[in-house]
Amino acid sequence: MALVLGLTAACSDDGGGGATTKGGDDGSPKLTISPADGSGDARPDAGVTVTAAGGTLGQVSVKMKGAEVPGRLSPDKSRWQSTWTLVPGAKYQVSATAASPKGKSTTATSAFQTVRKTAATKITNVVPSEGETVGTGMPVFVQFSKEVPAKARPGVERAIEISSTTPTEGAWRWLSAGESFNGLPSAVFRPRNPWKARQQVSLTVHYAGLKIGDSVFGAKDVTRKFRIGDSHTITVNAKTDRLVVKKNGRTVRNWGVSLGQGGDRQADGVDHLLTTSGVHLTMDRSRMERMRPPGKKKGDAGWYDEQVPWATRISNSGEYIHQNMDDPTCLGDRNCSHGCVRSPAGDAQWFFGWAYRGDMVTITGTKRSLEWTNGWGYWQMPFEKWTKGGVLGKPVTTASLNA
Repeated sequence: MALVLGLTAACSDDGGGGATTKGGDDGSPKLTISPADGSGDARPDAGVTVTAAGGTLGQVSVKMKGAEVPGRLSPDKSRWQSTWTLVPGAKYQVSATAASPKGKSTTATSAFQTVRKTAATKITNVVPSEGETVGTGMPVFVQFSKEVPAKARPGVERAIEISSTTPTEGAWRWLSAGESFNGLPSAVFRPRNPWKARQQVSLTVHYAGLKIGDSVFGAKDVTRKFRIGDSHTITVNAKTDRLVVKKNGRTVRNWGVSLGQGGDRQADGVDHLLTTSGVHLTMDRSRMERMRPPGKKKGDAGWYDEQVPWATRISNSGEYIHQNMDDPTCLGDRNCSHGCVRSPAGDAQWFFGWAYRGDMVTITGTKRSLEWTNGWGYWQMPFEKWTKGGVLGKPVTTASLNA
């Protein structure tokens, strides 16, 4: 079994369903299985425990719907414990053998069912999508329907198993609904340095059976596999009005752009017509995006309502790399936009089809900084500070994935 970030196993010998004991009266080993045979109210978070007294365990098999449940045998072979928590409302079958030093053996079985009570807090979204190819700056999101209670977060964080072709150091951070790019409370993994290009990543959240509330448990596990593509890096300089695109370190394209002209400082103290400087990530794309100014309504000075083609989003404050729809003489010469990175039509269309989600776009030379909660601006936060937002409070390294 591959090394994982943290195992979430049960620590109780009584899973809420008692225990079944067999043997031990005639010099044979005493075998104890918890939960007990016939139990209908076993706690999913307690898992399955098999112990041997007066001997060592031989074969231990735990199955759910015919599939083997993974577990670990103690070094002295006296105890077996399921690796992860159990699925609520599921039926399990256990069989185990033990042998004494004098050769006497004991066999025991147990069939039980776990309680059905699942938490209203569910995993509703995982980013990236299944099978998606993403950029080297891509974070990994596990998103929930509700805020995960603070006391449940250690178990959730330890139950996340992430592997990659190249072991990668990173850290998890918990984001509130207000900090999240789409309003969903999230646990987010960000690597310390960009992912190495051209590799596979696999994620499993062993959420089923985790204790989320006093008597409710995570409903089901979630898995995701995706791919890190070529290294795409994009730099935009507001002083020279040039955008440069590199693939695997080699410049493949560059063009003149026009960034935000500024001059619209609103009540929040922010000039919303300035492009933000910092490390952005490409997000979603729109073949035709409707654009309107934030904080304004029809009839206000500076109001506009436009349909803009070939728009690749790079923040949540309305910044895109998109086709220029106004004065073409601005491109490569001066900043005339409402805050976006205006580009020639052919270049904007090419970029729309070429970029992955999670490509790193570094913009320099403006007087407005990208906030780390603006879209996927997580690279704006120093890694050490990012790490402190997780329950573990320390970096973790992905397990090696044999792709």
